Amino acid sequence: MTYGSRWTRYELLVAFALYCRIPFSRLHNRDSEVIKFAEGIGRSPSALAMKLGNIASLDPVIRSSGRSGLQNASANDRAMWAEMNRDWDRFAVESKQAMREVESPVATPTSADHYGDSARVGIDREVQTTARIGQDFFRATVLSAYNVRCCITGLSIPSLLVASHIVPWSHDESSRVNPKNGLTLSALHDRAFDRGLISINGDMTVRVSSRYKRDSDEFFRASIAAYEGKPIALPEKFLPAEEFLAYHREHVFQG
Repeated sequence: MTYGSRWTRYELLVAFALYCRIPFSRLHNRDSEVIKFAEGIGRSPSALAMKLGNIASLDPVIRSSGRSGLQNASANDRAMWAEMNRDWDRFAVESKQAMREVESPVATPTSADHYGDSARVGIDREVQTTARIGQDFFRATVLSAYNVRCCITGLSIPSLLVASHIVPWSHDESSRVNPKNGLTLSALHDRAFDRGLISINGDMTVRVSSRYKRDSDEFFRASIAAYEGKPIALPEKFLPAEEFLAYHREHVFQG
């Protein structure tokens, strides 16, 4: 155990990745993942849990709610927080590699090693792998932020939940992995959101398109239109950015 020693970048990547992927209620020293990853980086579960609490104190959502009593974030914690928010794609890849080294501490061959002389194939595969890592990170982080529940209906069956992009994937490459560009929605409401049948107002209430609000379809009225004006359940961390919500209302929502 590395008691009292300064946290390395590798250890911070693991801690920040863990903060992203597990719900706030599990950021304690008895959680199985906290225990596993603490052992993997040579820290005690209590030390890792304290670090997670310090990271939480940097999150505006948690800070404003007063849920994190820890206020001892270090300069390196703050630097990593800023780096993560500045480039989510890079953080997703680097943190995934750090987590993988903890779970399977064996050198992983690079794309070029694996694909021999075919450099082009290696590059293409690396791009695909990076995109997949980003998608996996986005889903895990967004579902964790909403405690694995649809923010409109409260549905909590993971296989029926989608980490939905507010600004569509194809509209803004730089925000594809940013969890503040995400909502946890049921598959049905994700589809309605993606097609512009519903949107989210600035006060975090549901808006239903007037084109469909009076639709004669009984199921639509009960499952979608009935949520008009109702507040969504806010995430425990990574609050959706108003700039993304405003983009959706202006460019995707059907009005």
